[in-house]
Amino acid sequence: MLEHGGRLRVAAAHYNIPLENWLDLSTGINPDAWPVPPLPGSCWQRLPEANDGLEAAAATYYGNSNLLPVAGSQAAIQVLPTLLPRAVVACLSPLYAEHPQAWQRAGHRLRFLQNALLPRALAAVTPYVLFCNPNNPSAEHHPYEVAVNAAKQLKSRGGWLIVDEAFIDPTPADSLAPLAGTAEAPNLIVLRSLGKFFGLAGARVGFIFAAPEILHKMADALGPWSVSGPAREVAKLALLDMPWQSTARDKLTLASQRLHTLLQPLGEVRSTALFAALSCTQPTELHEFLAQRGILTRIFDQQPLLRFGLPGNEADWQRLSGALKDWNPA
Repeated sequence: MLEHGGRLRVAAAHYNIPLENWLDLSTGINPDAWPVPPLPGSCWQRLPEANDGLEAAAATYYGNSNLLPVAGSQAAIQVLPTLLPRAVVACLSPLYAEHPQAWQRAGHRLRFLQNALLPRALAAVTPYVLFCNPNNPSAEHHPYEVAVNAAKQLKSRGGWLIVDEAFIDPTPADSLAPLAGTAEAPNLIVLRSLGKFFGLAGARVGFIFAAPEILHKMADALGPWSVSGPAREVAKLALLDMPWQSTARDKLTLASQRLHTLLQPLGEVRSTALFAALSCTQPTELHEFLAQRGILTRIFDQQPLLRFGLPGNEADWQRLSGALKDWNPA
């Protein structure tokens, strides 16, 4: 699976458009990232230390100390399936493709529930239920109360609920992270990432929230120093910067509304604060039309939809708006 940088390079070569001339909307990363300050030299010169304040900052930000820092949530996605007994996993699809790939590699059997809501997944009576909230790529939102109830039902029958919340930071009240691994929901596992909301994908910092036994197994599997010292320092500072977080949430809300309105004439639109998913009659043709103009969106095979990230400045907004006005499907 190509990461967004790889997709952009492939597109640049295919359409013979220089990289610097592209408007890359293929990701859901905040285009107005948290501003990384100069870092102290010590974080480059010493091995990472667990008492550097990162875990404390994360516990405050996420509302739960049952956590383990990982090298982006991707690290947890790859290792987690190896820590649980092999079983059937109900996957609410479409979903981020790395999840099912990792569970399949670990020998689990998957049951894909296309466009399903949580009650249907629970009715499947599988030991594990896996979903993204908000969903990547469809932007489907699962209500907090429904998700909490799903965790309780799975607990009563010895199952596990695994939730990827990579895009939930703009609406923290919807997050299940405060419950994961607690006495109320010991069977709940939540993954979080600094890559999307904070715009720090290159730092490779994420967290897994789970019961202590899962965290200990994960730590053993990943080994020491899984997150670099500079990345830990950046993550700590970003998690502590509450004024920036508040301002960013307001900006993203407005930008998301603008993108939703811009795409609405083209079909059905579902939105998160960081991206919009457009369902339309000719997604492949629209993707191609925009790519020929140096605008990269994300197309998915699972459903006829395009994912649009947020433009980063007014010139980019006008470029996208102009291209969409020129779109004239047959």
